Amino acid sequence: MSGLGLRRRLALDIFAGLHDKTIAAHELRTLFWECTLRCNLSCRHCGSDCKAVAGVKDMPAADFLRVVDSITPHVDTHRVMVVITGGEPLMRRDLEQVGRALYDREYPWGVVTNGMLLDERRLDSLQRAGIHAVTVSLDGFRESHNYMRRNERSFDNALRGIRLLSRADELIFDVVTCANRDNLDALGEFKEMLIGEGVKSWRIFTVFPVGRGADDPCLQLDGGEFRRLMEFIAATRREGRIHVCYGCEGFLGRYEGEVRDSFYSCNAGVSTAGIRIDGSISGCTSIRADFDQGNIYSDDFMTVWNERYVPYRDRVWMRRGECADCKMFRYCRGNGMHLRDGEGNLLVCHYKKTL
Repeated sequence: MSGLGLRRRLALDIFAGLHDKTIAAHELRTLFWECTLRCNLSCRHCGSDCKAVAGVKDMPAADFLRVVDSITPHVDTHRVMVVITGGEPLMRRDLEQVGRALYDREYPWGVVTNGMLLDERRLDSLQRAGIHAVTVSLDGFRESHNYMRRNERSFDNALRGIRLLSRADELIFDVVTCANRDNLDALGEFKEMLIGEGVKSWRIFTVFPVGRGADDPCLQLDGGEFRRLMEFIAATRREGRIHVCYGCEGFLGRYEGEVRDSFYSCNAGVSTAGIRIDGSISGCTSIRADFDQGNIYSDDFMTVWNERYVPYRDRVWMRRGECADCKMFRYCRGNGMHLRDGEGNLLVCHYKKTL
């Protein structure tokens, strides 16, 4: 149990037992909709390889809302968050119509955006459509962010959106940052900037080697750099001036309980589902299509949710390769589903980076 003290082991054991019950119940709590693969940026770390002109057409809004209506009788709509992603969701001109339809059905909804199109007029339009939450990506100061996003206007536009959101009433928002070798040393100063701009909630991810992110090894942190990031997050949380969490990337060993609000779990297929641009039913839209469970054009969503998802809920199949004899498997359960390749092999072990 390298790196884990007795108290942490006991807490992790309790959490693992509770998570077993969560898996058995598999109550839907988050629904991702990949509404478009069009994007006005070409980010170096994009897992979807999105483009301004996508090879796949946007899903018609009516098709998605038909699925929502099929789900509604089976859930408490107030407890299912609909997260609209892309591509860049603000490129859809009917986004507000979809949002208003979700609001009228009493679903909270939000978007994940790069901020390029988030000006005052668009935010007002989104708020009138009943938007509940917004996540804006900002990957450091101007030079670092624009390098990652490959657009010289990206930083200024994203910061403009953040400033608008910080003044918006009754709207939850956070900033998400992809930590990498280029911005790691500046995260302390960047934190101060975010606090100064009125940001209350900050999530930090690391780039996983999928899509374009697999082509640039400089985007990946080695073990020492990763531990520095964990120490920074833990110290910032103790400081208490901004609420920061590490993303749902993987089991973190001795840092569990220090860098997130709860212990690690991959909730894909457990409480989280996704609908891809082509109608495929997934765990979340970051997971490879190899693990799709059906399609809205041929299957009933709730039947799929209740009767399939076995690879997500029983992860014994992940006990192979470097996971085969790992003593952390009870807590890690093979790491995130988005970190498995098409053959089911593990791409990244976060636990090993903490040692």
